[in-house]
Amino acid sequence: MALQAAKRFMWMSAVLLAAGSAVAQYSVPAFKNPWTAEQMEILRSLSISSLPKLRPDPTNKYADNPRAADFGHRLFFDTRLSSNGKVACATCHEPERDFTDGKPLSVGVGVTTRNAPTVIGAAYNFWFFWDGRKDTLWSQALASIENPLEHNMTRDQIVEVIRKNSDLAQEYVAIFGKLPEAGDTDGINRAFANVGKAIAAYERHLLPGRAKFDRYVDALAAGREPAKADMLSLDESEGLRVFITDQQGRCLRCHNGPLFTNQHFHNIGVVDPEPHEREAGRIAGIEQARADEFNCTGKYSDAQPAQCSELQHARSKSPELMGAFKVPTLRNLPKTAPYMRIGNRRALEDVMWHYRTLPTARAGKSELVNFSITGTEFDQLEAFLRTLEGPIAAPAKYLRPPGK
Repeated sequence: MALQAAKRFMWMSAVLLAAGSAVAQYSVPAFKNPWTAEQMEILRSLSISSLPKLRPDPTNKYADNPRAADFGHRLFFDTRLSSNGKVACATCHEPERDFTDGKPLSVGVGVTTRNAPTVIGAAYNFWFFWDGRKDTLWSQALASIENPLEHNMTRDQIVEVIRKNSDLAQEYVAIFGKLPEAGDTDGINRAFANVGKAIAAYERHLLPGRAKFDRYVDALAAGREPAKADMLSLDESEGLRVFITDQQGRCLRCHNGPLFTNQHFHNIGVVDPEPHEREAGRIAGIEQARADEFNCTGKYSDAQPAQCSELQHARSKSPELMGAFKVPTLRNLPKTAPYMRIGNRRALEDVMWHYRTLPTARAGKSELVNFSITGTEFDQLEAFLRTLEGPIAAPAKYLRPPGK
């Protein structure tokens, strides 16, 4: 009897185990990728995994020199490079704010007329400043140093600061060679250019890291279900669908690639800071870039003319460039408010309203059109944009002032 009872118990256990397995298989279906093959191609193109390795900068032979990067790190945080001794590059590009400053208009020695964009990933840019008036990363740094509203320093003063401070002078000489004599205009210009090149060498290390969106896409591309923390919510997923659908958001026309920018210039009707102003934007910026002595083809660049095709072939007279400004990256948006070139949109919700209200441009013609997006879909689009916040992929020492 005991043997029969044991057999019945084993049989019932087997039946229950099989039933449980069947229930489990029924209630937990295999994960199914919700995107079509065509949509997955788009998603892969937007993932940080598609970001190519940073190319050498032909205009800056020190761009990948580790010692130059360390020197540039020091210069980036050094307030001695300003007329009041209080302003550094890091004043408007704070690491804690993903290298922005949280202000509508940046404040240096004076109040500027522009919002400070992040420098994370800036080494991938072809053009710098909102109007693209600089075509090299190092010349952008130099323009800020000379701007009377930012650092408010002359080239001679910068060289003199380095000469008078042994800590800076020793590093400069070790990397670039002898400092120029006072009155040597060409030598001072070259030393000034070297300061910019060192800062650029540092900034080349400030790259975007993998955000929730990237982890989600990479999992799908590998044929596996994303981890729970990486799975997009319904709103985030629907917002992504709106983002990549050309009949709806049309977002990809300007915000494409792993940095979510096409590197071009567009007029979206951002109101100029003063009612009487009619900012020319890119149509003026390209002319300034071509006239700049520190541009790709200039004597202080390390590039050959054949390596400066972006500058040489850029459009300059097209009507659509009037009032057009550079398309910013969408990465790390939650930490880089306020938005737009004059910082007049304080939150992502305000940015969504800009695209819903279609303001008229004062200069040129706005490219915005009526979008076939509901209010709910605008909210979902905002939810998706928040999935682009990720870490900064940079050495830890470069995310704080030297020595700290």
